[in-house]
Amino acid sequence: MDSIFKALADPARRTLLDSLHVKPGQSLQDLQVQLDMTRFGVMKHLGVLEEAKLIVTHKKGRFKYHYLNALPLQEAIDRWVEPLLQQPAARAVLNLKTQLEGTPKMTKPDFMMQTYIHCTQDALWHALTDAEANAAYNFVAGSCVREGNKLVLKFPDDSVMLVLTETKLTPKTRIESTFEPHWAGPDVPLEQSRFVYMIEPQGENCMLTLEHYDIPAGQEGVADGWHRTLAGLKTWLETGQSVRFSHAEAEG
Repeated sequence: MDSIFKALADPARRTLLDSLHVKPGQSLQDLQVQLDMTRFGVMKHLGVLEEAKLIVTHKKGRFKYHYLNALPLQEAIDRWVEPLLQQPAARAVLNLKTQLEGTPKMTKPDFMMQTYIHCTQDALWHALTDAEANAAYNFVAGSCVREGNKLVLKFPDDSVMLVLTETKLTPKTRIESTFEPHWAGPDVPLEQSRFVYMIEPQGENCMLTLEHYDIPAGQEGVADGWHRTLAGLKTWLETGQSVRFSHAEAEG
């Protein structure tokens, strides 16, 4: 928490976060134009933000792309702010809605986030691949069933919400999957995208990195869904408690 508040205290760093909120995946050169300072100065600010886990990076060739990682902010809100406020209106105001701009890109993720979870590698792998576990920590799904290599998440009324089709598995370390939304109803077809989970053991913890690619125009709100889902995953693995919203709250 101290590193988060320290990082947010500087207006230059807040400017960088605002810029990454509007346009994820910027390079150092892109971000330098946002601030009236040297390249080295911007690098120092990015280092502070990365140390606080407020940004994550993706290296492609000789370029390094930066992404806002809003999960630590969501966790700070959940722990220090939200218990003091009224539900559900305050939740709707405080939810971090990262809006992605531009056309889908194949060379780098459209959205990234990263979190550390106090659990074993086996426990995290099980949570990501087991249908019953997915239903326990997803913020709105009422149930989840496995159909071969598919995880089908359903609303409490048993209508299909989301289908995740695993396309490549590296046991306990990496999951590649398609992301097929159905939350608009059976008569409203939505384009699918793809995402990757990466698990890295860190002593008694695991670092989980999410990369989401090819997000179609109009589906930028999936970023907010990931914030809530991975925050729920962390809470469930560390405490055994589920975080639940009604369908109406999730759409809000």
